[in-house]
Amino acid sequence: MKKTTQLRKMIESPEIEFIMEAHNGLSAKIVQEAGFKGIWASGLSISAALGVRDNNEASWTQVLEVCEFMSDATTIPILLDGDTGFGNFNSFRRLITKLEQRGIAGVCIEDKIFPKTNSFIGGEKQPLAVIDEFCGKIKAGKDSRTDPDFVIVARVEALIAGWGIDEALARASAYAAAGADAVLIHSKIASFSEIEAFLELWKNRKPVVIVPTMYYKTPTQVFRDRGVSLVIWANHALRAAVNGMQNTIRQIHCEETLLHVEDKIAPVKEIFRLQNVKEYEEAEARYLPQRKSYRGLILAASKGSNFGTLTEDKPKTMIKIGNDTILSKIVRTFNNRGIKDIHVVVGYGKDKVTLPNLKYIANDEYNVCGLLYSLYLAKPVLEGDLILSFGDILFDEDILRKLTAIPEDIVLAVDTAFVEQLEKERDLVKGGACYSEKFGATRVCKAVEMKETADPLDVTKYDGEFIGVIKFSAAGSGIAVSELERLEKEDPGFLRTKNLTDFVNLLIARGHPVHLCYFRGQWKDIDSIEDLTYLISQFAAEGVS
Repeated sequence: MKKTTQLRKMIESPEIEFIMEAHNGLSAKIVQEAGFKGIWASGLSISAALGVRDNNEASWTQVLEVCEFMSDATTIPILLDGDTGFGNFNSFRRLITKLEQRGIAGVCIEDKIFPKTNSFIGGEKQPLAVIDEFCGKIKAGKDSRTDPDFVIVARVEALIAGWGIDEALARASAYAAAGADAVLIHSKIASFSEIEAFLELWKNRKPVVIVPTMYYKTPTQVFRDRGVSLVIWANHALRAAVNGMQNTIRQIHCEETLLHVEDKIAPVKEIFRLQNVKEYEEAEARYLPQRKSYRGLILAASKGSNFGTLTEDKPKTMIKIGNDTILSKIVRTFNNRGIKDIHVVVGYGKDKVTLPNLKYIANDEYNVCGLLYSLYLAKPVLEGDLILSFGDILFDEDILRKLTAIPEDIVLAVDTAFVEQLEKERDLVKGGACYSEKFGATRVCKAVEMKETADPLDVTKYDGEFIGVIKFSAAGSGIAVSELERLEKEDPGFLRTKNLTDFVNLLIARGHPVHLCYFRGQWKDIDSIEDLTYLISQFAAEGVS
């Protein structure tokens, strides 16, 4: 059912109905969840929430914007407190058009002069609109609406201004004749007597709306017995919120702690629920490409025998380059690509590896076992999508970006510039297709063989150097785990004596597809004091910390 139709049925219902004030999308949603069938978009409350007075200091377009958020957040009708219609008949016509466009079900306008002042601030001094002029405004609004169920309520301020029952009746009658769907009779005295006298004489000629803010002690059954159509609880959500905020904020200011207020206020998860965060998460799953959540694994158990006194009291991965250690630079590269769940296999000087937000796995046999044994010890975290990195290399984020975009299950990052470093011992890889400039550096092919060597004669037989970074898909992680478990049962000595190079060759030999992703440069190996000295000077020249 349309919101306008819902409101009209409430106004015209033979039973009394109730609507509750709201002043933004959040409070509107709370009103609906409480069970109310409609919402009063209070001018006083919206103005106060915006930090201004109820004197039309908030423009009608600002009020309209708030109402739009309220309408978007709810499925029940909203009756807007439209003040005087924000100007003459022409302003009111445009207001009606814009309210209909935003799904607002109705508007209430009062017979005062624009700009208005709140009825409870010197109401008897406030001038009232000329009856004929106000009737013309109602007619203009009625003629401009495109939905016949859109409700226009005429608010009579004669009792507020002290003009008496006769004036209130005369005005209400004229407004009803002009086409108002209901009249709101307002009073500021603490007794129901004025409203009761009006109702007695009105005799249900049109639905009557009341706002019992001042005569709140009157039993609701009295309203029901006197034939009131709609009761507006006009500003109580705002007042409750103000009271709660004042008390909580004062307490926090005085005590300088959250300890005594946290259990008295709404948990953050309740705010998320009201914001419908769950729907957004479901929409992400429907509409966005599913980004895999990668875990990081860094093998950093070795001492680094080529670094002399630099690794007397700490492992190689904790050597500083500029302001950061090698490990912290690797972690930052992971973090910058959204990889935050990172495990580090430590060994030598493990008590010196204390970077926060990392999970550590101890390899206490680092001095007799190699990288493969570190990988074996990390078997419990080898699940899902994962990036493995050695703990003594630096590499560009672009390598991670490209590796994670490749669908294959096990992918080695391979540098094609290895021929420029003949004197270094490294892991050389032969692929099913060699690197070619025309394919670009991200050419992917199957690996055929990996060999750990420093022999320059072997260079021409291989296509690149494995840099120490591997991408595993969830399936790839499963393959690695199954082979590690098989070795654990059948050949535990292999795990303790062989290196990662041997494990890659084993995967290839057992028919598991291992792929190569070619790069050119974009990484730095730190295997000696010379490497370290060069990097420090290079970073200093580039102004990199």
